[in-house]
Amino acid sequence: MGDGGGVPRRVVLAALGGVLITGAAAAVAMAGGPDPAPFGGAPPSRPVPQEAAPRRARAPRQRASMASRQSAKAPATPVYYVHDGRKTVALTIDDGPSPLYTPQILRVLEQHRVTAAFSMVGRNVARYPGIAREVAAAGHLIVNHTWSHADLAFLPEAAMRDEVTRATAEIHAVTGWRPTLFRAPYGAWSPELLSYCAGQGLTPLDWSVDPRDWARPGVTAIVQDILRSTRTGSIILEHDGGGDRSQTVEALKIVLPRLQGEGFQFGLP
Repeated sequence: MGDGGGVPRRVVLAALGGVLITGAAAAVAMAGGPDPAPFGGAPPSRPVPQEAAPRRARAPRQRASMASRQSAKAPATPVYYVHDGRKTVALTIDDGPSPLYTPQILRVLEQHRVTAAFSMVGRNVARYPGIAREVAAAGHLIVNHTWSHADLAFLPEAAMRDEVTRATAEIHAVTGWRPTLFRAPYGAWSPELLSYCAGQGLTPLDWSVDPRDWARPGVTAIVQDILRSTRTGSIILEHDGGGDRSQTVEALKIVLPRLQGEGFQFGLP
């Protein structure tokens, strides 16, 4: 994701099971910040969450096992919600790592004892390996977010596969962690991508709350959007890369204690 507004929505009809998946892409100019490329986008339409019976959060190895089992089945639809009990939500941080904003977000998360999932762009991992290792060392989950944050819907299948596998290889080489989840840039899913993820043991991860922090609407707007939209099972989308993320950092300082004060707890997808 990145600075700027989104272009009109794109609708992709997945032939597998007749699932209709929507996504959006944006081409925007980056307004500063240390990261190498501007990203942007708007969320697809989201289904209404269903609260699940309380259960324990899954450990990373258990999630890997689930992903391996999925690879033997037909490709699943993307995951929009967590199901780890009432008032459990997940926080995801996209497009890093960034040498400027990722460390700031790590400090905020540590202060409020929140574990998050960081969707990392492979080329950023290659440029800032020390920051990627800091995220892993702090116990956060690392998600494959492609090599270059390309819109996979517009790539030939071979190039799409390379975006996925190259990012996995870089993340594993730098952190020792082999991702078991994959997030498509701009929420742009296709039958070919879902099938490839299944074959690679990657669970497709989407989101259900997007405060559009990538567009820098102001700290107050980001906070209000998250507080208004978050409910049991929500997967919240935020960003540490792709541009100026100072508003995101300040918003998280407000949002995390507010949600915790309302009884929410943070799990992992």
